[in-house]
Order: sequence, then structure tokens, then C-alpha cells
Amino acid sequence: MKLQLNHLYIVSTPIGNLEDITIRALEVLKKSDIILCEDTRHSIKLLNHYKIKKKLVSYHKFNEKNQLANIIKYFNEGKILSLISDAGTPLLSDPGRLLINKCIINGIQTIPIPGVSSITSALSVSGFKDQFLFYGFLPKTENELKKVLTLLSESEFTQVFFIPSKKINFYINFIKEFYSGRKILIAKEITKIHEAFIREEIDNLQQFKTPFKGELTIVISENNAKTPRLDELKIVNKAKKYLKKYTLKDTVDLILATEKINRKTVYNLCLKIKNEKNY
Repeated sequence: MKLQLNHLYIVSTPIGNLEDITIRALEVLKKSDIILCEDTRHSIKLLNHYKIKKKLVSYHKFNEKNQLANIIKYFNEGKILSLISDAGTPLLSDPGRLLINKCIINGIQTIPIPGVSSITSALSVSGFKDQFLFYGFLPKTENELKKVLTLLSESEFTQVFFIPSKKINFYINFIKEFYSGRKILIAKEITKIHEAFIREEIDNLQQFKTPFKGELTIVISENNAKTPRLDELKIVNKAKKYLKKYTLKDTVDLILATEKINRKTVYNLCLKIKNEKNY
């Protein structure tokens, strides 16, 4: 296998088990002059396992912008470069987008070397429909998280997220609020010794007493429930009636007690009526 100059090779690496790497990926790494990686201390373990001795250059989210000029310089010197992440397929919730766009501008070809991904690995054993949306790491703050989940939960497709394992209980509360009626798969330490796949109905999901390690891949099932047809006039009339006596929150709760529809929809209608003082 001959590697070409003026090409950047995007190489997928194992997410746990070091045997999960393709022959082609190993050949590319062996023939690269420079390997860009997130953490040289982490990547050296993989390279040592396969007796590959190459120059490692640190390339992560904190220095990726500053490294661009140096990387283009390597290409101009005729070096062959490959990019790897700490685990899995690069650029999927990992640094690299700035570099890819810089390569496109400079006429440098980017070549994917396919391999392992925790996204497809978890999805393949979920039993959920394969029409899916991948978001990446969910927001850390409550306000941003609510904004994102309000939008995403309206989609009927299967959804995949990453979350830090130590924050699992924080996210469970919001998953139950926004994805009621669906199923969930929590994949931890995929391909490693303590690999586990936790399956549960979201409505029955409980807080975990024992902390997990690493990052979790969360898969939420498609929404098979049919959304009830909205009778807007009916909702508006109820809102006008209740807003004369109750707060906005209480009005929304009262309507939802008898109408099985989306809370956000009811809230927006009630808020509009309240702001217009149309009651």
C-alpha cells in the first residue's frame, strides 16, 4: 500500500480493545511520517502494541487553531500525515474540523480510513430503528440542556448522545422529562473488560448508586407513539378561562391534566395569550 503526498489520512482506532483495528489502518500508521493525536501518552500505547515508531504531534481542542500553520508546513515539506483521536473515529465529537477545512482550502486531500465508532457499535445492538440522529456531548448546564432536548425530543428518530459517566444521574432527570414513553440503551466501556449494555424503559429508569467510568454512549429509541391532533381552539379557550384565575404555570398544568399533548405547545399558546392579555 502506497500513501500519497498532499493527503491527510483520517484513521479510526480502537475504542477499547486494541485488536479492533483494521489492517489498512495499521499500514497507514506505519507509513506516516507524522501522526497527529489528542494525547501522545494515550496514543503511544496503541503504537507500542503494534511496534510502530513514528513522530507523534499533539493536536487537541486547546491547540488545534495554533497548530494549523505547522501542519500545513509539514505538508509543504513532503511529509505524510495521519490524524487519530484518543479512541474511535476522529472528528465525531473530537477535534479536527478546523484542520479538515484548512486542508480543503489548501488543496490537500482528506482520506478516511474507516473503523470503530462507539456510535454505530451501540446502535447496532440497541434493537432500535436505524434512522437516527447523532448529537454528540449534551450541554452541561440546565438551561442549555433544556433548549436542546426541547428541540430534539420532538423528532421521532432514534437518537444517540455522549455523556460523561459521572454526570449520568444529572442527565437521567431530563431524559425522563423529555423522552417519556421511549426506551433507552446505556452503553458503557464498549469492547473493554467491564463492557455493559443497560436497557430500560425510560419511564422506569432510576438513579444509579454505583458510579461508572469513562464516557457513556446513550441511545434513545424512536418515538412510536402517535402525537394527538392539536385542537388549538379548544386549548385557547381553556387558557383564556384559566388565566383569569391562575398563574401561567398553573394554567398549563390544568390543561395538561386533561389534554394529552406536548407541554411546550401548550406553554407557548398560553404565554402568547397572556402577553397579548387576550382573555
